[in-house]
This record gives sequence, structure tokens and C-alpha cells, in this order.
Amino acid sequence: MKIICLIACIACLPLLATAQKVSLFNGKDLSGWNIHGTEKWYVEKGELICESGPDKAYGYLSTANKYKNFVLNLQFKQEANGNSGVFFRSGIEGVKISGWQVEVAPLNSHTGGVYESYGRGWLIQPSAEAEKALKTGEWNKLKIQVNGDEVTTWLNGQQMIYLKDEKIGKGEGFIALQIHDGGGIKVRWKKFKLTQLP
Repeated sequence: MKIICLIACIACLPLLATAQKVSLFNGKDLSGWNIHGTEKWYVEKGELICESGPDKAYGYLSTANKYKNFVLNLQFKQEANGNSGVFFRSGIEGVKISGWQVEVAPLNSHTGGVYESYGRGWLIQPSAEAEKALKTGEWNKLKIQVNGDEVTTWLNGQQMIYLKDEKIGKGEGFIALQIHDGGGIKVRWKKFKLTQLP
């Protein structure tokens, strides 16, 4: 048994060696990010905050770099409406974003599900039971794994979805946070930890 475990560990070494940790947010300012639209993005007490502005329009904050395969851990706390999301392998023109969004929304509005922007719409939503993992008005832990054509999400340790999709597998682009249109939205983000996968 020990020999089998040792062989398994040795087999994993190349993956571990090529995995690379990336700091997305320095807790001080928006270095490494780009703002799209007129909505508010700012840093306060080590937290990245998105908030609706007077235009009550869509807004995005995208990473300057592109990421293909990765595991992203972060925490969010919704205030007011809280309708937001985390895009991956995405691109943008003005405030028209293309790509895929891991939903961040009020209770029973499919947080952790995957939506294709300006495309096929909802690709997968979590079960009603999994939706209960969201903690309203509290900090939530979101984990997103994107590897090849597979996407898996977890919310507070609860697996929300697993999706295998050929179109996603061909996607390229940045990671972005969203402010939904309609106004009245405020979400706090912190503890971004991204590990790039080979």
C-alpha cells in the first residue's frame, strides 16, 4: 500500500512543479486590473468593492492578464442586491463582455452556476439543495476550477456544479468581476488566491 501511495505521489510531482500561484489583488489598489464602464470599483480596508454608480449600468473589472487553466479561491459578501459574478476566459468591447460567468447572486438565484454571456445563456444551474450553501449578508468562500473543457465550482465547501463543454475548452481570455445593471448593488471581495494549472 505504501509503495502504491508513493508511486501516486511521484506521478503528481510534474503537475505540482508546473502549478504557479498568482497574486491577483494586493489589498491596496487596483493594480493589475482594468475598469470597464462607469460603475464604482475601489479598495477599502483591504477589500475590493464593487458598487452601482448613477448610471445603474453593467460594469466590469478585468485582470490585465489572461488565464486559461486555474483554480481560483476568493471570498465575497453581498450587500444590498448583491447581483454580480466572476467571468473567466473572457473578452470585452466597451461593456459588452463575451465569455462565461460563475454567478454570484442573491439566495436561490443560482450562485455557482455558469452563464454564457451573449451566447447560449444558462449552461448549468446548481440544485435547489446546493443553493442553500449561500450565506446571505455574510462572507462566502467561492472556489472555481477551470481546466481544459471542465468547470467545477464550490460554495462554502459545497460543490455547486460540474460542467464539461467543448466551447469553453476552446475559450481564451481574462478573469473579471461584474456589477449587474439596475442599480442598488454592492459586493465586497477579498482573499483572492489563484493557482495556474498546466
